[in-house]
Amino acid sequence: MTSPGRAAVSDPNPLVQRVDALLRRHQEAAPGGGDLPVLTEIVDPNSPAGSAALDAAAVEALSRELERAVLARLENELQPALAAMGEALRTALHEAVAVAVARELQARKLDAGALAAKRSASPGG
Repeated sequence: MTSPGRAAVSDPNPLVQRVDALLRRHQEAAPGGGDLPVLTEIVDPNSPAGSAALDAAAVEALSRELERAVLARLENELQPALAAMGEALRTALHEAVAVAVARELQARKLDAGALAAKRSASPGG
């Protein structure tokens, strides 16, 4: 009779037979059967916490990677706002230049239409 949860060796399913054979080999290789594996590294609680984690090169690399990720995300987030601000700046500049030119022409008592016609008629351009 087999133990609960284990298939009999005579089970016709080849997958079950292979799993059973693997379990038998594992139990034969490790006498004591139910022992849990343990870590072999001993950590001294009095030693400085993770000298590898405090390695200057690792800290520098991590900070560069974090900075790059933050800047990329910030650029993606700000791109639409910057584009809108650029368009608003172009519009404001265009209007300011037009007002300044009109004001200067009026102060000099010049007609903008006549100047434009004169400019287009001149051969130098």
